Amino acid sequence: MLGKTAIVNILKLEGVEYIICYPSNAIIDAAAAASIRPILARTERVMVNIADGVSRVSGGQRIGVCVMQHGPGSENAFSGVAQAYSDNSPILLLPGTFDRRRLGVPPNFQGIYNYRDVTKWVEMVNFADRIPQMMRRAFTLLRSGCPGPVMLEVPTDVMNEEIPDEAFQYAPVKGSRPPGDPQDVREAITALLAARAPVIVAGQGIFYAEAWEELRKFAELVQVPVLTTLNGKSAFPEDHPLALGAGGRSGPKTVDHFLREADLVFGVGTSFTRSNYIVPIPRGKTMVQVTIDERDINKDYPVSFGVIGDARAVLCQLTEEVVRQTGPSGRRGDESAAREVRAVKEEFLKEWMPRLTSDERPISPYRVIWELMHTADRRRTIVTHDSGNPRDQMVPFYEAIIPHGYIGWGKSTQLGTGLGLVIGAKLAAPDKLVVNLMGDAAFGMVGMDFETAVRSKIPILTIVMNNGLMGGYEKHLPVSTARYGTRFLSGDYAKVAEGLGGYTERVEKPQDLVPALRRAIEEVEAGRATLLEVITREEPLYPTYW
Repeated sequence: MLGKTAIVNILKLEGVEYIICYPSNAIIDAAAAASIRPILARTERVMVNIADGVSRVSGGQRIGVCVMQHGPGSENAFSGVAQAYSDNSPILLLPGTFDRRRLGVPPNFQGIYNYRDVTKWVEMVNFADRIPQMMRRAFTLLRSGCPGPVMLEVPTDVMNEEIPDEAFQYAPVKGSRPPGDPQDVREAITALLAARAPVIVAGQGIFYAEAWEELRKFAELVQVPVLTTLNGKSAFPEDHPLALGAGGRSGPKTVDHFLREADLVFGVGTSFTRSNYIVPIPRGKTMVQVTIDERDINKDYPVSFGVIGDARAVLCQLTEEVVRQTGPSGRRGDESAAREVRAVKEEFLKEWMPRLTSDERPISPYRVIWELMHTADRRRTIVTHDSGNPRDQMVPFYEAIIPHGYIGWGKSTQLGTGLGLVIGAKLAAPDKLVVNLMGDAAFGMVGMDFETAVRSKIPILTIVMNNGLMGGYEKHLPVSTARYGTRFLSGDYAKVAEGLGGYTERVEKPQDLVPALRRAIEEVEAGRATLLEVITREEPLYPTYW
């Protein structure tokens, strides 16, 4: 068989149903011949975002695969791969590269030299008979340890090189889910039970371990409030009595209140990375960290008790240790933490309700978020923000209640990422309503890929909040805006989306929001990609306490 056929056969064995691609690569037609559906995006960056969405929403059970042209295809994909790497998303990239005779000839671009800082592993397939070995290595890294992008460059002549049948031997790869050291587990639980006011911080490691039920049971057993990182939002149901919500650049008052009061912070499935987009841990806390990646321990915060292992396996160990130390009931029945959570949450919502329910025009973006949350069936809905104000306005108030019901992202914050993520989310979860909330600046970056959803018959709902400017940039561009109007934007995005073939509406009055949302959801459920353009005002304020 040919090298390209061997690659496709392995993808088939690994359960790959789609390759996301642009614009040409020998793998694309070989995949189509094997009934793996190619989905052609309009740009390489969004192509990577779509694959990223597949991997995130499936918790790595499905691997998003990107196939792109050598040269400019690899060059243009870089930003999407950097986003996936910053958020630890396991995607497989299979770019072509130049014939082996042309390797190392300037100015030919080679990914193996340029992608090392944004991939977990990058290598070039130098001979076709090495394809099974190197693909096996790639899927092992994708399914084990800390998630991240993996890239295999394939020279165009290797694609068409023959492999002897006897050289093709491949079996699907299984991931590894190691437990923690029992002594580390005992010490962590002893510290937790001795703490006066502990708080659990849950990250996206909960998703990749499929550990949301174990997290809920553990929190209820010890009666400790739970907040999530931005990437971990929806790993713990936010309507739960012990739920504090998520913390990023913004967050609800519950997050700030309980972190400040805590004497012990118990992280599970989180890297505890310092970032502008992750709620900071105040000084002076005793830190416990459960992580799959030993590089996370003592990276940014001093960790007193570290447990290295898979979040699900370790949570089972932690639960068993609590029972051993306290008995089968643990601390169930102690509702003091839940009462405090409820009181702080009620106070916070009372403070923000005027914005969430505002009847003013232009429409408040908070009203858009509030109506979306109360109109969509959140038990069958996946939403995501975009970067900037839509993220900071949405995170504190959209209450996610099912695992993967919210795609939080943002250790890198590339404008427009949310559109590709929800296209990928729909591929991974076709029974769900998927929604991305973006601003007009974000649409300007990636809006043409709305046509990808239309053409590929991937029914998504995009809500563009159009305030005619780049929100939050007045402090960065005061002179250029005053003299030249630099931060002001223009456009009729409903007309653009209509021209791209989707169902569209433009909403200008608050009272029209709910009817428009209901019609949009009906159109999506009928199989049409849909865009609502909502004319909003700038709301530069969002809840942040740190």
